[in-house]
Amino acid sequence: MQIEKATALPTVSQMVRDDYRLADVFKKWGINYCCGGNLPLQEACAAKNINLELLETELNEATKTISLPNALQFNEWPVLFLLDYIIYVHHSYLKKAIPLLTQTLNSFVAGHLKKYPYLAAVEETFQNLAAVLLEHTEAEEESIFPYLKQVSNTYERKEAYGHLFVRTMRKPLVETISKEHNRVSSLLLSLRQQTNNYRFTDDACTNHRVIYHKLKAFDADLTQHTHLENNVLYPKVLAMEKTLLQV
Repeated sequence: MQIEKATALPTVSQMVRDDYRLADVFKKWGINYCCGGNLPLQEACAAKNINLELLETELNEATKTISLPNALQFNEWPVLFLLDYIIYVHHSYLKKAIPLLTQTLNSFVAGHLKKYPYLAAVEETFQNLAAVLLEHTEAEEESIFPYLKQVSNTYERKEAYGHLFVRTMRKPLVETISKEHNRVSSLLLSLRQQTNNYRFTDDACTNHRVIYHKLKAFDADLTQHTHLENNVLYPKVLAMEKTLLQV
């Protein structure tokens, strides 16, 4: 979404309704984009003594989209590359998104619970989901993923001691995957049900819309993240373990 010159822009509130990613920029600069965001961008900047061109640059940066091929061949990626991708893309996203989304959600619910009482359940479910995810990603990075790297290296190098390594250091991958990912899937399903699949009502204010858009983006990232682990990464490593144990 290219931000055009301010004279052609609608109100700040309408801009955020059109693209929720602009909300964080306006929040950073203290510009009201919700119920009081009825000023055009130029007037909002003048009221706050904000450099219009600088703000337009930041708005453009916030709406840049990095396009990835629709059919990335994840199955063809080596284990080490998959691990790095999961850590630096999905885990990094979680660590950044969770505290920001938690703060935004808590603040909104505190001020709008009477109007949207169902958001109390959404807030609780997201808090539980966030706690599970942060604990799970920490365990993966500190214990599970280093083991997966060792299995991959041992397998690729055809190390003679491979079977001894697996027998000695083997992690309960299947049990861990099933338990943790089932918890995540259950909480994510609850979140979808409580938000009607992130569909807001026509009278929802701009903040409400932004939160649902962010939750939907969070869901999409987490869904791909879980798919990569459940259906690509762990099956690859389990197959390597099986081969090493047969040597």
